[in-house]
Amino acid sequence: MVIDNDLKQITQLILEAKEKAHQETSWEPKPEFTQSLKWPINCSIGPGLEGAIVCDTKIGYVNGSKGWLIYQGYDIFDLCAHSSFEEVSYLLFHGSLPTKDELASFKQKLNLYRNIPQTIRQLDSFNIEGMSPMASLRLGSELMRQQKGNLIEEHMQFLYPGISADEDSIPMEKKPIGEEKAIYEFESNEKESTELLDSCYQCIAGLSSIMGAIVRLRSGHLPLEPDPDLGFAANLLYMMSGKKPTPLEERVMDICLILHAEHGINASTFATMVVASTLSDIYFSVGAGIAALNGPLHGGANQQVISTLEEIKSVDNVKAWYKKLRAENGKVMGFGHRVYKAYDPRARILEPLAKLLVNDKPQMQEMYSIAKSIEAEVMEDMGNEKKIFPNVDFYSGIVYKALGIEPEYYTPIFAVSRVSGWTAHVVEYLKKNRIFRPRAIYVGDYLNEFISIEKRK
Repeated sequence: MVIDNDLKQITQLILEAKEKAHQETSWEPKPEFTQSLKWPINCSIGPGLEGAIVCDTKIGYVNGSKGWLIYQGYDIFDLCAHSSFEEVSYLLFHGSLPTKDELASFKQKLNLYRNIPQTIRQLDSFNIEGMSPMASLRLGSELMRQQKGNLIEEHMQFLYPGISADEDSIPMEKKPIGEEKAIYEFESNEKESTELLDSCYQCIAGLSSIMGAIVRLRSGHLPLEPDPDLGFAANLLYMMSGKKPTPLEERVMDICLILHAEHGINASTFATMVVASTLSDIYFSVGAGIAALNGPLHGGANQQVISTLEEIKSVDNVKAWYKKLRAENGKVMGFGHRVYKAYDPRARILEPLAKLLVNDKPQMQEMYSIAKSIEAEVMEDMGNEKKIFPNVDFYSGIVYKALGIEPEYYTPIFAVSRVSGWTAHVVEYLKKNRIFRPRAIYVGDYLNEFISIEKRK
């Protein structure tokens, strides 16, 4: 009965967060730029392709002004309140929530693909203890690729017949305007498309087993086989810790995975899509996503948040700490977002979950209180004027720590979840694939006179 009450309480907390979020941004205008595109389009582009439109998508939508995060038309609050990571992963690929039979079939495939003993044995032969967890995860994805055998080498090049080499469709000496269609058109092969989808499912399931093995090997224990009676979130926690999670722990991890599964064309998703657009295979593509997520500007802020909270030590120290940080023009980790100019909906969901988890963990209650005190300082100082609010990283670290997960594994868990979004975008984009080929404007010299090495100064 206590367990049922906890799970009902989680649902209620999320729905209350949804109501608050929608009330606070109800005055913001409805979305405008969400219609189908007619290529070529005009848009303002900044350095790093900022503002560039690379494709249209139905998979994920972020509205920073309203604080929306939408997966295939569904509000993230509703998905977290009522759904599971398996259902959400299916939704990202297929555009609709699964029926009971579809979900059972999908779970059966994930259970099958979660068993990768050959990959785990190969992983065990490397010095995992001497590698970073993200490097180990990327290595694991490559080893999982090898398990597919020699067929993987030829798989993607036959996905679409008639593919061309990487040639420029716009002369470099002309102003870039874009073309409505690619010069080279080709049709999808249904059989190979199904095989691609199954490979994506294997990436989702297999990466969770690799994650569990990495944690076990780094802590001096043997990897565990997945339990077919456990769901995705419960298996992940079990394979990492060796203990079957409580229903509360399983549900919270399930929600964390849902929250991290998709977030539009971010750096790691784009990196995955760029590699896939060359018709390289999905395992290499996922490896690119892991590599991009490893960068400190993309993943890992929640680990730094935990370090900050441990450094402050007490709520009594927050005001002095914040005053000093602002005087030094420092950055508060876990606050602000490139897209959101409202409270990050993921942070709205994670904050009450963090509070719920620390209720029976006295050693962590002070950490949560420090976080709330920091939020109050930042919101008073920069919230309304500069639109600086907590992002997904601020409370996710507390949630993971309360689940007994060490900070160095926070970003790899992010990858284990986001692989659903990465691969779903690849499947969608390949239906109208065009190799990514942005340009740089050459601003250097030309026609310089060659000087022999004896005369160079």
